[in-house]
Amino acid sequence: MSTAFDQTLQAIDALHGEDPRHVDIPGGETMPQELAYAQRMTHWLFALESAPDEYLQLAVRAQHLQRWKVPRSDYPEGRVGYLTWRRDQGLRAGETVAELMQKAGYKGEESQRVAAMIAKKGLGRDANVQTLEDCACLVFLENHFAAFATKIEHDHLVRIVQKTWRKMSEQAHALALALPMTPASAAIVEEALTTQ
Repeated sequence: MSTAFDQTLQAIDALHGEDPRHVDIPGGETMPQELAYAQRMTHWLFALESAPDEYLQLAVRAQHLQRWKVPRSDYPEGRVGYLTWRRDQGLRAGETVAELMQKAGYKGEESQRVAAMIAKKGLGRDANVQTLEDCACLVFLENHFAAFATKIEHDHLVRIVQKTWRKMSEQAHALALALPMTPASAAIVEEALTTQ
């Protein structure tokens, strides 16, 4: 890996570390929520690919960069508001990472490639963007699904799992099915997969 890669990765993690929200991690400690998310994304990246290129590593690490700065509540309720918020977050994170990369010595086209991945441009056509999406889906299912499931109406939750599943690759499906889940979560996933 290049020195530019290391410098950019450190800069990304420094921004993650500014997240005022904290989460519990094994060992009885806490960590900035966004940094924990980024590390989980990287964990799944290496479960999916043994030797991902540095551009994909940076995109995966920065997928939620500074998302805490623009809360969902700043946008209208409903699906359109959510999708607009998510799109804007991806574009903003991509622009920030592109700036960090160029400061570290990457060329403009390299930084724009990473920004495009973060914005999920080419999903369904670009293998790297698919891998990034797989990582995000696996982090959701492993770390957030059980709590999320307690807040959402049953039939809506089943549809969310079905939509998530359709966005994932076959390799990610296999990893997801091996995740430890509560009986309630496992039942929702089974229902979603048998009724879609």
